[in-house]
Amino acid sequence: MRGWALVWLCVAATSVTACGALSRLSEVGRDPAMTPTEDPTKDPKWRPLTMPMPSAQPSPNESNALWRSGSRAFFKDQRAAAVGDIITVVVKMNDAANLKNVTSATRASAETAGLPNFFGLETMLPTSVTASALLGASSGNSNTGTGQIQRTEAVTLRLAGIVTQVLPNGNLVVAARQQFLVNSELRDLQITGVVRPQDIASDNTVLHDRMAEARISYGGRGQLTDIQRARWGQQMLDILMPF
Repeated sequence: MRGWALVWLCVAATSVTACGALSRLSEVGRDPAMTPTEDPTKDPKWRPLTMPMPSAQPSPNESNALWRSGSRAFFKDQRAAAVGDIITVVVKMNDAANLKNVTSATRASAETAGLPNFFGLETMLPTSVTASALLGASSGNSNTGTGQIQRTEAVTLRLAGIVTQVLPNGNLVVAARQQFLVNSELRDLQITGVVRPQDIASDNTVLHDRMAEARISYGGRGQLTDIQRARWGQQMLDILMPF
């Protein structure tokens, strides 16, 4: 039964990865195909975003006034403000972390129990049994752990995106994507998030740390990526093997 279970497991895993394997096999001998430029809202995975919103506040009408309340410039603002407008997202990430933990724990315990007298029934025990020491138990435990994490990350990107939604409070939902094909290696950059119009600079750029619900992806696929990534069979064994 164990053999058949392993066979069925392999068949199921093969069916799950078949689509990805066929896609990669179709690119043998040629460069990875780039995704056509398209409307991000047409992606089957795209979903409209809803966020907590304050109640709408009507803009007051002031007669004989050239300045409108809430405007960011006297003349027309060239920054992104409507669906379809283009905005540049600037990613400047320089994170470093150094964590070190050392733990040590030791425990020792001993328990003894006896029954010297029990209504005279202790005389019925064999002579080799000592009534005053019928039960004895001891245990010991020692644990020592050491852990250390050192991480340094530096990413600098500039990515042009499109406003896909304008939320009721005026915040903008932005989706940005770019692809680079260099020497048969396809690099895919994706950024999504929500930005405030006030955080958009005069040059129509916004920093990534001003984006709420930001999702930043920098990856790719190609010959070098395939070599660096473990095969799907090895990945399955790493997950399923208990030893």
